[in-house]
Amino acid sequence: MDRVMVKPEMFRWACERAGFEPGALAERFPRLDAWQRGEAQPTLKQLESFAQATYTPVGYLFLPEPPVEEVPIPDFRTMGNERLDRPSADLLDTIYLCQQRQEWYRDFARTEGEEPLPFVGSVSLASDIEETAARIRGALGFDLEERRQTPTWTEALRRFIGLADELGVLVMVSGVVGSNNRRKLDPEEFRGFALADPLAPLVFVNGADTKAAQMFTLAHELAHVWLGQSALSDVAPVSSPSHAVEIWCNRVAAELLVPLATFREEYQPKAILRAELDRLARRFKVSTLVILRRIHDASGLTADQFWREYRRELERLRAMPSGGGGNFYLTLGARASKRFARALVVRTLEGQSSFTEAFRLLGLKKMATFQELGHSLGVGL
Repeated sequence: MDRVMVKPEMFRWACERAGFEPGALAERFPRLDAWQRGEAQPTLKQLESFAQATYTPVGYLFLPEPPVEEVPIPDFRTMGNERLDRPSADLLDTIYLCQQRQEWYRDFARTEGEEPLPFVGSVSLASDIEETAARIRGALGFDLEERRQTPTWTEALRRFIGLADELGVLVMVSGVVGSNNRRKLDPEEFRGFALADPLAPLVFVNGADTKAAQMFTLAHELAHVWLGQSALSDVAPVSSPSHAVEIWCNRVAAELLVPLATFREEYQPKAILRAELDRLARRFKVSTLVILRRIHDASGLTADQFWREYRRELERLRAMPSGGGGNFYLTLGARASKRFARALVVRTLEGQSSFTEAFRLLGLKKMATFQELGHSLGVGL
């Protein structure tokens, strides 16, 4: 049986890239240790199976040494003020899929004669924070009083996503790569990213993160869209990014969600902190983490008090149950953006886009699933 020549280090690199611990694939590939030591070589079929198992393009495995893979958009993620290197296969594949979806929608928008969206790139780092936040809030129609009437902040998040989608931003929220539930995204690696484009701006929010963090991530990435800058972020409501762009976007996000002037009118400094956090979170329909940040911004907590309370609140939120899985088709629409999914389904049913492409971009395998998705989006046969 013919064998293919692969450098031993390529097997180790592929396993590490996919996040597998040593020995994790030993049962599936009994000769893997021998391949890694250079004592044996796989057949082409075995190599293709290994590539699939490690989410590695099979051609990479024939390289003389592991490639240096870089994030294809500006990467502002840091840990201890140091840039994070070596992105995971899950992160890279998520960005690549979103870029493919964006490219498809850009072509669709051009064909439909859609005009460039005026808000993309309409501000700069020199723009006033409060004014920028007010402009974004106004464009979205994300009214504070409307939010106040919303029963829960999770419903407010759903409304926030819907408003951005209606405005023209492709908002994709997912905790897995594509539709592969075995490839869960790590919020410690990234929380979201923005792909700026005048016709097809796209925001991805890591759905594996807490619901408490997702609204702030969406607000932060929308600030990137208004700047007209693509970026990969790992910021949180209480993070202290070192990059000027991330600092600016964090400030805009906080002001967008909880205007400081309005917050000062509502905030009761003498109240018990726990009760005040819950009351203001209900008032503004944001997470308690965002409220903690605004209390600090309003000089209600010292830096030491702020970080102590942040760690305590984050631990409490992480211990809360995540809830059920929800409706599959609503989840699928959220993962791919309702705007994008609706356009793709329509074009496919009209015969202007292939079912093969639609299934690939949506992560589907069955025609019945595609048809049901169309019905759920109001565009089925």
